[in-house]
This record gives sequence, structure tokens and C-alpha cells, in this order.
Amino acid sequence: MAPPIAVWSKLDIRAVVRFLFAKGTKCSVIYREIVENYGEHAMSMTQVYQWCSCIKDGRTSLQDEPRSGRPNTANNDWNTARVDELIKVDRRVKLNEISLKLDILKTNVYEIVHDKLGYRKVSARWVPKILSDEHKRQRVEIFQILLHRCQQEGDETVDVGPGGDHRARN
Repeated sequence: MAPPIAVWSKLDIRAVVRFLFAKGTKCSVIYREIVENYGEHAMSMTQVYQWCSCIKDGRTSLQDEPRSGRPNTANNDWNTARVDELIKVDRRVKLNEISLKLDILKTNVYEIVHDKLGYRKVSARWVPKILSDEHKRQRVEIFQILLHRCQQEGDETVDVGPGGDHRARN
């Protein structure tokens, strides 16, 4: 038996369902074939039955149908730039304040700040989640200067332990 197919899309699976259903294969057998060839997480049994029903009713498109409801319009590039601007002006700004100033829902502001811009709160300030190479370099330089100062004083010795721990002792 061949290993499950690792890379696939929803359209691939739907095409298999359509093909096997057109051959007259039962939905339960189609589900077993999908699990065997694509893995357990490819499509649930309920989804297979739903697609078989849609195909039986005459559906030919394998694409997702347009859904009802209002699309999320707050998470656009313009709002993202405005939120970023507010945070850069005042690193201590709160999500509520941003929400009120820009007239955007707080949940959308949260998504923009955390997911799109990659900020997190540290000591009540918004900071980028990932240190840049420049910040890492600066930290190493500062640590080396401090280590050099401690070694020059002579009275104290500095132990640098595993994981970069350092302890000064007399």
C-alpha cells in the first residue's frame, strides 16, 4: 500500500469525490478511499456525504460558493497603517483607545495589532514580537561591555553559566 498523499488541496479531494460518485461508488466507500489515500484529515465523512448530495443535485463547481454575511472590511492595509502609526506615536496606547479613535471593533484592532503587525505588550508598551538582528547585536555588545568592566575591576569574578547565566561574586 502506498503512503498517503502529503500535499493536496480541497479541490483535489472534491474532484475525487465527484469522480468516484460518478462511477457509482457509495459515499462510505468514497470516504474510506479518501482516508486511505489522503489521510484522516483530508475530509470528514459528513463532508463526503454533503458533497455527494450536492453532486447528486446537479452541482458541477468544486469551488466554494459565495457566503452570506458582511465581509470583514476593517482588516485592510489602510487601517493596518493607521493602527501602526498610532502605536508608533504612543507605545502605551490601549486597544480601546485605538478602537475609539479609528472607529473599528476592538476584536479587529486586536487582530491587526497581534496578527498583522506582530506586536505584543511588554511593561504596558507595544513592542515587536521578534527582535531584529540589530537589536540582537546591540544586546551582545552591551553584555560584552558589562562583562569587560566586571573583569577589569578585579575584585569580582564573573561566572557565565549554561544558557548565558552570569553571576558576579566577591
